[in-house]
Amino acid sequence: MKKLGFGLMRLPLIGEEIDMEQVRRMVDAFMEAGFTYFDTAYGYHGGMSEVAAREALVKRYPRESFTLATKLPAFVAKSESEAKLMLDTSLERAGVDFFDYYLLHNVGNDRTKAFEDYGIWEYVARKKREGVIRNMGFSFHDSAKALDEILTRHPEVDFVQLQINYADWESPAVQSRLCYETARKHGKPVVIMEPVKGGSLAIDGSEASKILKSADTTASLASWGIRFAASLEGVMVVLSGMSNMEQMLDNVGYMRDFKPLDEGEMKTIEKARLAIEAVPSTGCTSCGYCLPGCPSQIAINGIFRALDNYLVFGNMKGAKGNYQWETRLGGVASKCVGCGQCESVCPQHVHIIDNLAKARELFEGA
Repeated sequence: MKKLGFGLMRLPLIGEEIDMEQVRRMVDAFMEAGFTYFDTAYGYHGGMSEVAAREALVKRYPRESFTLATKLPAFVAKSESEAKLMLDTSLERAGVDFFDYYLLHNVGNDRTKAFEDYGIWEYVARKKREGVIRNMGFSFHDSAKALDEILTRHPEVDFVQLQINYADWESPAVQSRLCYETARKHGKPVVIMEPVKGGSLAIDGSEASKILKSADTTASLASWGIRFAASLEGVMVVLSGMSNMEQMLDNVGYMRDFKPLDEGEMKTIEKARLAIEAVPSTGCTSCGYCLPGCPSQIAINGIFRALDNYLVFGNMKGAKGNYQWETRLGGVASKCVGCGQCESVCPQHVHIIDNLAKARELFEGA
């Protein structure tokens, strides 16, 4: 399998609707270049991503010519039966009899409990035995320690999907390197998501981008991130959430005959990573010590991940999307009462109240 995957999370839109004509052209360009891995999910584009896969891919290409992955987000279901019905719904939407890769979606933190409570691990393993699923895995956002515990508890999984990029490689919050090493310790192939950090690493103008462009004036900023991820040992495929034909043609151009980063390029990546690390941020490491005593139940560490996306990369669109996700349960920054409990227990001495005020101003305004 070639190492570039087409992530169907950020498809091109016309207004609120998926631009299906452009998606068809993108699928054609991807397939013509010899790539075969498509990744969608039950919830992407309100379920229409799976429908787009059916219309642009499944109806137009032989089933054996591509591999299709989708995901089950049990943590949004209100019951076990509702969670398990998601697989049947995905099969119907995508118009397939089986999925090549099926993932428990976004395992980690408080979301993990739903997969255990609803018996989803056992359910998906049974569906694999029945042939409805060819490979069973999960996507993951949490600490390396939590990943190690899950893989120890569930050795039956065939692969894991991790957020890995050079900016997050040594991040104490994301723990890209540590999670990658944990997956390898358990012998699991890795699918990589967010190699360009939701587009943040493709934004021009930063000190990191200047370092990369001076090293190679012909290479796109995105190519550095994707090639870094694809160069790691044990990586099965690197997903790119391509939103237009320009991104597609760029990606297939340098990944068609993929060459891992050489020693000099890896040194350039490290310079860029250190330049990103030097940019002032909130300083939050997502330890979570501030959360239990918050009287307003504010999603402090999640809000700061969104804020850092803006402070470090200037990615306002991505940061606003991050903020909406992190505060989906209602723990918005504007609920802060300024009691200071959080700051009294923060080991990093982050100015939490001031940063929450900044997040409120940036993300909750009209």
